[in-house]
Amino acid sequence: MNDMVKNLLIWGVIAVVLIAVFNQFSSISSSGQQVSYTTFYSDITNGKLKEVHINNKEIAATTSSNSNYVTYIPYFDNKLMDDLLKYNVPVFGTPEEKPSLLTTILISWFPIIFLIGFWLFIMRQMQGGGKGGPMSVGKSKARMLTPDQVKTKFTDVAGSEEAKQEVTEVVDFLRDPGKYQKLGGRIPKGILMVGPPGTGKTLLARAIAGEANVPFFTISGSDFVEMFVGVGASRVRDLFEQARKHAPCIIFIDEIDAVGRKRGAGSMGGHDEREQTLNQMLVEMDGFEANSGIIIIAATNRVDILDPALLRPGRFDRQVQVGLPDMKGREQILAVHVRKVPLDNNVDLSVLARGTPGYSGADLANLVNEAALFAARRNKRLVSMDEFEEAKDKINMGTERRSLTMTTEQLVNTAYHEAGHAIVGYLVPEHDPLHKVTIIPRGGALGVTFFLPEGDQISQSKTKLESMISTAYAGRIAEGLIYGDDKITSGASSDIRYASNVARAMVTEWGFSDRLAPIFFEYEESSYGPMKKISDETARIIDEDVQAIIKRNYERAYQLLTDNIDILHAMKDALIKYETIGKKQIAELMGRKPVTPPDGWTEKDEQAVKAVPTEGESEPTSKNDIGPDDSSSSNS
Repeated sequence: MNDMVKNLLIWGVIAVVLIAVFNQFSSISSSGQQVSYTTFYSDITNGKLKEVHINNKEIAATTSSNSNYVTYIPYFDNKLMDDLLKYNVPVFGTPEEKPSLLTTILISWFPIIFLIGFWLFIMRQMQGGGKGGPMSVGKSKARMLTPDQVKTKFTDVAGSEEAKQEVTEVVDFLRDPGKYQKLGGRIPKGILMVGPPGTGKTLLARAIAGEANVPFFTISGSDFVEMFVGVGASRVRDLFEQARKHAPCIIFIDEIDAVGRKRGAGSMGGHDEREQTLNQMLVEMDGFEANSGIIIIAATNRVDILDPALLRPGRFDRQVQVGLPDMKGREQILAVHVRKVPLDNNVDLSVLARGTPGYSGADLANLVNEAALFAARRNKRLVSMDEFEEAKDKINMGTERRSLTMTTEQLVNTAYHEAGHAIVGYLVPEHDPLHKVTIIPRGGALGVTFFLPEGDQISQSKTKLESMISTAYAGRIAEGLIYGDDKITSGASSDIRYASNVARAMVTEWGFSDRLAPIFFEYEESSYGPMKKISDETARIIDEDVQAIIKRNYERAYQLLTDNIDILHAMKDALIKYETIGKKQIAELMGRKPVTPPDGWTEKDEQAVKAVPTEGESEPTSKNDIGPDDSSSSNS
């Protein structure tokens, strides 16, 4: 509110000055009505003028009837004075008005004032527009949050139990430092939180401040670095000076790698601004003066590039790993994010946690938000499992491409391809359970077969790896069984690449070769591609073993699909009708039982499916693009 009043006052002063200047430069005499010079000259010759007042701008005339009017002086009439004297018209001269003091000042000093103001504005922008103007360039940009403003607690942080245990003693120290000081204990001054982006490093730092009930200074590493040498170091000194006044407190520096990179790696040696700032930070953290009661927490995902002096004991000597959450952690994080989301009874957070391996806390928050947006678009009051599944598919594979027009032949081919993946993945040993199959295009894929792991993947057996290879080739094999080898499409290129990478890794990295010892065989990357650091004979054996693994798993997938060709046809029909089938429908198909409609399937959907043309017609085949009921969807 104060800033708003200040801005209004500034603009008000500017408006008053502009009005005054305008009045000074545009003041025009208002001594009478303005008439033409012709009328004025006619009055001279007819003896109607009583007197005339002339200045450098205009003529003010008074007639015999005491009426006044004004006319402008024509510069081309050089005989005006002769005519006035000839007809005995009294002529008076009006003294030139002197400009006011304000006008004189504005005319004389305005350019200088404007240049100074413009320079101050540029300086303010270069310094990031911080409060206090250019005179406070060296002041810290850290924002201090009082204990009342920090509401985050450890209960708001999920999926990082080990990290929370690491920082619990920091909270205890801030609450009761005497407990440790009596025994001569010294709490670490610096805590470095290391982990991938989005894992909750900043949230954990806020929770520490919230639990300890102390002031919390937060700043980014990039806020220290400026184009002027010495500014960053000055800001570091000011930050620690403020922290000493509010001790005990916490200083949180986000993305510290912006200022904490290894010294001497730049092109300007040790004299550039960033290294000066780092030097000052090192001194403040563990220099000649003690900073008791100040705990510095920093976050980075690039710990490998930090300066060694920053990581030595006495500075950031405790590293807390904040990694990606496991399945249990993901379930806890989801439980935190859905607190304010009205959920349907069919929402199972454990299933969502299983289906989101590799998700960070930020990814899970985005998942919940996307699901809520889907529910809002459909005017639902509760967010159901369907919205969560659709949100997960959107994040993993991209948005549905309903506008993609496919012929019936292309759609049927996609259905056979995905059915092949599903059948082999269902039958081979130790494979992840099959979750659902869809032929709705997403991202760059025309269809997707989803397998849901039962838990976090820590290591994988040889049996499972070979099962994954068999499943990868099953889509291509299904196309060949139905249409012949000459009709196999290029849609399996990503499957072939994936299977080949797994097979080569089995031989060169994981020791699953029958003829080679369990040795790591390196490939050195160069600008010309991979360069082998192995002998030609070893490379030949590696290639033969990779081909052997591919061949036996290809043949296994071919045999499984040949033995279950009836299920392949039935699953193709179910996919053409429903577009997406889940675990229930897959189990019924694998048991050779009639297929029940998926959840949410309506009579309107059934009528839309009846409009699908027969194979070979070149019409859009998605039931959402057929007939009058194009708003229906098998997923809703």
